[in-house]
Amino acid sequence: MTAKDKDLNDLFLDTLKDIYFAEKQILKALPKMAKAASSDKLRAAFEKHHGETEGQVERLEQIFELLDKPARGKTCDAIQGILDEGKEIMEEYKGCEALDAGMLAAAQAVEHYEISRYGTLKQWAQQLGMKDAVRLLDQTLQEEKKTDESLTSLAEAAINLAAAA
Repeated sequence: MTAKDKDLNDLFLDTLKDIYFAEKQILKALPKMAKAASSDKLRAAFEKHHGETEGQVERLEQIFELLDKPARGKTCDAIQGILDEGKEIMEEYKGCEALDAGMLAAAQAVEHYEISRYGTLKQWAQQLGMKDAVRLLDQTLQEEKKTDESLTSLAEAAINLAAAA
């Protein structure tokens, strides 16, 4: 297939593989972030999102099934870069008051990436008439938005204040 032969279905599948890879990487990163967090509330937020992410991976696998395609990830340089930044913060700020604020910011960068991806995939699924995929993608999109909102609240109510103290 030449590049000229590719269409929105191909782009949808490529992006689905991208976010599937991203979610699998996030599943590996969240326990490390939870372990590094000094705030109990931040640790709990990371642990809660780990459970949600497992469900999000399952929904992605359902979409692959709907498409009659194997659930396979495609290396996503963007998420690797964002997660590498998070690792760097964990190393450089270990034992510092600002560690939790840095990890929370890194987690929100991940959330914003996911919100962007899921919003796009949902729109394309609508365009392609994939009603079941739209429903599954919207469910994940709403979870990601809620996680982002709860991280913002946590940052504003406690984490950033502790970092500035």
